[in-house]
Amino acid sequence: YAFEDCTGLTSVTIPDSVMSIEYSAFEGCTGLTSITIPDSVTSIGSYAFEDCTGLTSITIPDSVTSIGYSAFSGCAGLTSVYYTGDIAGWCGISFGDMYANPLCYAGKLYIDGQIVEDLVIPDSVTAIKAYAFYNCTGLTSVTIGTSVTSIGEYAFRDCNKLTSVVFEDTEGWQVSASIHFSSYTSLASADLADASTAATYLTSTYRSYYWRKAEAEA
Repeated sequence: YAFEDCTGLTSVTIPDSVMSIEYSAFEGCTGLTSITIPDSVTSIGSYAFEDCTGLTSITIPDSVTSIGYSAFSGCAGLTSVYYTGDIAGWCGISFGDMYANPLCYAGKLYIDGQIVEDLVIPDSVTAIKAYAFYNCTGLTSVTIGTSVTSIGEYAFRDCNKLTSVVFEDTEGWQVSASIHFSSYTSLASADLADASTAATYLTSTYRSYYWRKAEAEA
């Protein structure tokens, strides 16, 4: 709550000594228009920037590994998110919920200054975390390599321009409403082999489900 409801606050410089932005630290700071988080920060707490209605852009460093519940809830003015890392790093961020990801409003993700449109998940990625690309309206295509064995819930929900998803390995995929996969549905390889159908599954039909490869069972 360090600067909660400081409505007169228009700019912030966070020093490199700061390792975390805690619970509700800037909640209700409606005068903030942009903020750059230093690469010393590893976590952003729940409600950290909630209702910062004037915020239009934010820069997140590759040092951040977790963002808490509703960290950006109510930040309806956001139009762009800049990430200083790579796709692998972004896929690995643990988002508390959909409002933890600033893309829920911004829609557009920039990496290395370039908007992410044709997304290729690199071989180093084994899991795409929940909410990773939620409402990423800039996305038009995604290629998911053979190294990926689970995909979190809502990872591609509301990516309304995403019409092509290519699974390099279409065999053995299962979806479940439970993270424990106490019950699940097996997806037909033929369906996932169709890029349009696969896109519909990820963004709509099974958007709220957890995905895994059958051989990845614990």
